Amino acid sequence: MRTYYEVQLGDRTVTSRALEGEEIVRAGRYLIARTLLQAGAATVDPLSPANPLIFSAGPFAGTSFSNANRTSVGCKSPLTGGIKEANGGGTFSYALGQLKIAGFTLHGASPDWVVLHLRKDGTIGFDDAGPYLAKGNFEAGALLRARYGKKIAYALCGPVGEYQGLIAGIAFTDKDGRPSRLAARGGVGAVMGAKRVKAIVVDLDRIPPLQDAKAVNASIKEYAKKLQADAFVVDFYAKIGTMGMADVQNHMGGLPVRNFSGGQLADTKAGETFKLGGDFIGPLNSSRGGEQTHACMPGCVIQCSNIYHDASGKELVSPVEYETLGLLGSNCGLTDPDDLAQMNFIANDLGVDTIETGAMLAVLMEAGLGRFGDTRFMADCLAEIRRGTEQGRLWAQGTARVGEHYRVRRTPVIKRQAISAYDPRVVEATGITMMATAQGADHTAGNLARLKTREMDAAALVAQSLLQQTRVAANDSLGLCIFGMSVTNPNTEFIIAAINAAHGTSLATEFFEALGRETLRLEVEFNRRAGFTAADDELPAFFYEEPLPPTHHVARFHAADVHDMYARLPA
Repeated sequence: MRTYYEVQLGDRTVTSRALEGEEIVRAGRYLIARTLLQAGAATVDPLSPANPLIFSAGPFAGTSFSNANRTSVGCKSPLTGGIKEANGGGTFSYALGQLKIAGFTLHGASPDWVVLHLRKDGTIGFDDAGPYLAKGNFEAGALLRARYGKKIAYALCGPVGEYQGLIAGIAFTDKDGRPSRLAARGGVGAVMGAKRVKAIVVDLDRIPPLQDAKAVNASIKEYAKKLQADAFVVDFYAKIGTMGMADVQNHMGGLPVRNFSGGQLADTKAGETFKLGGDFIGPLNSSRGGEQTHACMPGCVIQCSNIYHDASGKELVSPVEYETLGLLGSNCGLTDPDDLAQMNFIANDLGVDTIETGAMLAVLMEAGLGRFGDTRFMADCLAEIRRGTEQGRLWAQGTARVGEHYRVRRTPVIKRQAISAYDPRVVEATGITMMATAQGADHTAGNLARLKTREMDAAALVAQSLLQQTRVAANDSLGLCIFGMSVTNPNTEFIIAAINAAHGTSLATEFFEALGRETLRLEVEFNRRAGFTAADDELPAFFYEEPLPPTHHVARFHAADVHDMYARLPA
């Protein structure tokens, strides 16, 4: 059994309901889409009290089941105007699971800034958030740990979220207590700020009761063995981490460079050194005493995260990941990992999405406000955003609005959200996913970064994208990190059996993909009610008109090729 809370922030009343069996399993993205549709949230002002903010933990939360403690956060996105589920790793869902909490919804808005405290005894406290306001995430996090102790996890609204900047995410603690694992995309941090909730603190306790604990423990061990025997996990994620994708994309020519005007930062075939990828950063970081294998959540054996050290051997930031290397790095003209790591740390302290922030800064450079590669300019912009000056607040509204303000033609967005670090002229299947998904330009909805696509037509690519989106939606609805998909997806019978053992359900193997399909349908219906049309799926014109060096490809597919994608879903 798990408990789900409905928290009314206006009068600070809390109601709860007990969940059992399949109600616990249908979590994450599925729960968010269903709940928001039922609440009529598609037509509300996303920064008004009427927009619910949902936190959901998966069925294995609180255990050491590898990569199964993701936290899903959902609401109507103030950035896109559509549905948003943003998920992050760390210890927040681990703590929720240990308190036998499946999730909670924040309704309304608090009259004063508040810290919610989910206590071991089952009560929820509403504490004064005054001491933590206007502070960076690392200072605020240290104060929270001083106040509530070290045996906690927390979700944190950073200083940009406080004034409802749309680049703001929600930071979760990693297993070492850093507030550095973000549910980053779509402006979920702005919604938390609009509700005047500065932080949510959850006490750690013990592994929750399970229907058949012996069988679940055996599944935990077996799943770990499967991951540790998987070549992709071992040779890529565990060895290099997500930063290895930078090497792949630089080689393919799909890396975002100087506001998506190029696809390659260094010609490694000609002997140039590419410094923003795992092949360079890994040995450098290890030589400085940094950690190249680090788990962001308890029990995860993939360990694709890292702790990056500076030249003096001191921790600079954790983690350095591919999307940040791409958007805040090469897309802004940076070439050195130390420069990127400095910007990464500032962004983490602000609690902002490095994809949206990097894309926005590059648009400012495109507009002539700064030079590509100028870290002083980037730091000054982030300082303005931290202070919430008039200019800083404009920039904190994200790439689309900044591009409109400065009349920049090359503004890389879909549904007003910045495109992830895969240029759709080269990484075509991921481009189709970013066009079609209700989530905005979000690669994680169905990334196919290595798929060779030039000999494939639209129908074949749409089919590949749809299958990947379905499986990702299922993973996101079960609290599973998608970096385990090379093992999870071929072993759905094993995963479902483990769920049945944990919660006494009798789900069939087919439940996995059916859950993903249903989630996608709900999300599309939400966006339809919010007023989205096929035109919102289109790529910006420059992707069709400007050949991307060095491949000189242009985008081949339009919204008309993909907008009926979800009609292809089987019942």
